Amino acid sequence: MHGKKPATFRSALNPRTPILVSCRSKDGKNNALAVVYACNCSYDPPMIMVGIVPSRHSYSIIKETGVFVANLVTESMRDMFMYLGSHSGRDEDKLAVLGLNLAEGIKVDAPILLDSPVSIECTVTGSVVTGSHEMFIGKVEYVHADASLVDADGKVDYSKIDFLKV
Repeated sequence: MHGKKPATFRSALNPRTPILVSCRSKDGKNNALAVVYACNCSYDPPMIMVGIVPSRHSYSIIKETGVFVANLVTESMRDMFMYLGSHSGRDEDKLAVLGLNLAEGIKVDAPILLDSPVSIECTVTGSVVTGSHEMFIGKVEYVHADASLVDADGKVDYSKIDFLKV
């Protein structure tokens, strides 16, 4: 025997990259949700994908506005991540409840989460429905990174980030 046994699919590509996707509705209401389906998908032009279930409140906001911000998450942000993943923006202003520190995007009309070490502003260029999720393809418009993480060439040193493990 080879020492392997069947495993569930949801754990097949773990570790995942947990992120917080922030967005703003056309009527100016900010929201954010926890996302675990996220990845780079092109380096030229730089693009990422984020998977969102269509029943989520942020889904319709991103469909309507065509922009979002992917905010990387550290272990110190665990409680924030869990709250944003278990409450709906339909029912409350989650960002106000948590008292989150926000800033305006430079290139897109969506908030960045200042507690995140890296926030990536994106414009949606397309999407793919994959079953349970719609994968929004976002062209990277601007990257905000904590100054302590950026080297002289402008590269982020990801080894300095204690990423959340889910």
